[in-house]
Amino acid sequence: MSSSSTNPNRWPPQIKYIVGNEACERFSYYGMKSILAGYITGEVVKGGLGQASDTATTIIHTYGFAVYFLPLFVAWLSDKMIGRYNTILWVSLFYCLGHGVLACSDFATGVNGKMAFLFSGLSLIAFGSGGIKPCVSAFVGDQFRSDQSHLLQKAYGAFYWSINFGSFFSFLTIPWIKNHHGYSWAFAVPGVLMAMATFIFWLGTKHYVRVPPSRETKTAGFIKIFRYALTVIVKELWFALIGRKRGPRQSFWGAASNRFTPQEIDAAKSVGPILSIFALVPVFWALFDQTNSTWVLQGLKMVPFQLFGLEIGAEQMQSANPALVMILVPLLTLGIYPRLGRFASPLKRMSFGLFLTAASYVIVAILQKQIESGAHLSVAWQTLPYIVLTTAEVLVSTTGLEFAFTQAAPEMKSTIMSFWLLTVAFGNLLVTAVTKIFAGSGPGAHEASVSTGRFLMYAGMTFVVAILFSIIAARYRYRNETAV
Repeated sequence: MSSSSTNPNRWPPQIKYIVGNEACERFSYYGMKSILAGYITGEVVKGGLGQASDTATTIIHTYGFAVYFLPLFVAWLSDKMIGRYNTILWVSLFYCLGHGVLACSDFATGVNGKMAFLFSGLSLIAFGSGGIKPCVSAFVGDQFRSDQSHLLQKAYGAFYWSINFGSFFSFLTIPWIKNHHGYSWAFAVPGVLMAMATFIFWLGTKHYVRVPPSRETKTAGFIKIFRYALTVIVKELWFALIGRKRGPRQSFWGAASNRFTPQEIDAAKSVGPILSIFALVPVFWALFDQTNSTWVLQGLKMVPFQLFGLEIGAEQMQSANPALVMILVPLLTLGIYPRLGRFASPLKRMSFGLFLTAASYVIVAILQKQIESGAHLSVAWQTLPYIVLTTAEVLVSTTGLEFAFTQAAPEMKSTIMSFWLLTVAFGNLLVTAVTKIFAGSGPGAHEASVSTGRFLMYAGMTFVVAILFSIIAARYRYRNETAV
């Protein structure tokens, strides 16, 4: 175990291993995902699976749901049993295996066989990626001492920058490999990068600060305290109802005070207010994650353009998001937030980000309307909604990581991070549900997920949610008032 640098204004040196690991891991994740929509809907004779757009949307967002739902279980395992370091290291092996399965899909005969490889590979990747997500972001914060908490905003900005550094190059590289060498190689290269990510993380082993799991510290988690308090309250209500007990009624958390320490109860009490903030965030992810599905499918009906001698089509256009993030994160974190002061508090940033998210889909709907009218638009026009949505992403997603870590009690950080990731899961589930519910019949019905009406519906829904979020956020009380 290592400790941070004695200088409270200097980042712990082991952060470089985590940031390097994250860049490679995100290259592997987004590299595979960048060609997924095209692979599922592509012509069979060209190596694709020949499925409809709605089918592709459903598969991609069901997979997204799995990636972000599994952290709930893995975070519990990490916080309770084996710790964050061991979790990250061991689930990475499943991650590598999943990429290997996808790379072997050409060994299958026929579409059904390739679909089996697809579902098997995505399942393994979902477990690996889902296991890493809640732990690695909390693991970053673990490396900082309490007197270095002022460095966390910049640290999470750098962490998020590395995510987009890796994904930017994957969005450009993997589609090129697919075009020149086929899908098997395009799925294999992300597996190689994931193996590199695991190796880089392992290199920092002796330097890391490792927070022991609650099994070792003997502290109670949220579920245990909540269950005990609920049992006591129900018993009190029952005895009061049958007249066997009278007197003042205890508060919900007060009912647990005779068994758990004030610190444990305070940690459990913090979960409810945090989840009230998280409750409306899924709508943001429902829109953002469509950059890998419906936005790509829209772009496939647009005209590619040349940039520095490289052809930019629908799949390569996804690189606009990480490229913009790498510009916007330092611009906002180092330039704009400090000048805004309290007006740039985490929840204010997130509120504004939700309004921008709705605006981006208005722009996408305008582009789709032109396409449906027969216009031959350049895919470069998608740059406009990408700028708006990426700004929203930095305001909502980067800030959400910071908010989740700073507001969570030390013994529940992975669990709270998993709840944050659960908002992504439910966002993807929302897209799947909307696609299924509004699936019609007749000509063109299987393309309904890519339509002007659908994009405007998402914009209107998000605008309403942004208003509700702003009202709830205004009532939230930070655990650490310096976060305001």
